[in-house]
Amino acid sequence: MGTIRRAHVVWEGTLASGSGKVGAASQAFKELPVSWTARSENPDNQTSPEEMLAAAHATCFAMALSAELAKMHLEPEKLEVDAEVAFEKLEEGWRVTTSHLSVRGKVPGADADRFVKAAEAAKEGCPISLALRGNVKIALEAALE
Repeated sequence: MGTIRRAHVVWEGTLASGSGKVGAASQAFKELPVSWTARSENPDNQTSPEEMLAAAHATCFAMALSAELAKMHLEPEKLEVDAEVAFEKLEEGWRVTTSHLSVRGKVPGADADRFVKAAEAAKEGCPISLALRGNVKIALEAALE
């Protein structure tokens, strides 16, 4: 049996002038401010769906990479992952176009080729990557410290 995660948003006003607050049922985060301006222009200490997607993708990828390294009998000391999600206005409207993952790892016993191979497998197999596949271009940079 799988798990279900929940979030709740309260939005007030129009898209352009309104704002909202988003929180997680787990209480891991509560009442994070969101607005269209924060989403499409300057974040100004607010979040956006794309920033939350970047956080989800980076976290999912880190977990998947850890699992791929374990298959190679390698244990990461540290994985630092950044995800950069692009939200762009195209002819057909606003779209999430890319998620660029960048990872630096400290993995005793690993060589660069094995690390990149594990990172590629993690990029392809992480559930968030699978959810994005076919809609969002996913790029990867991987290097050992």
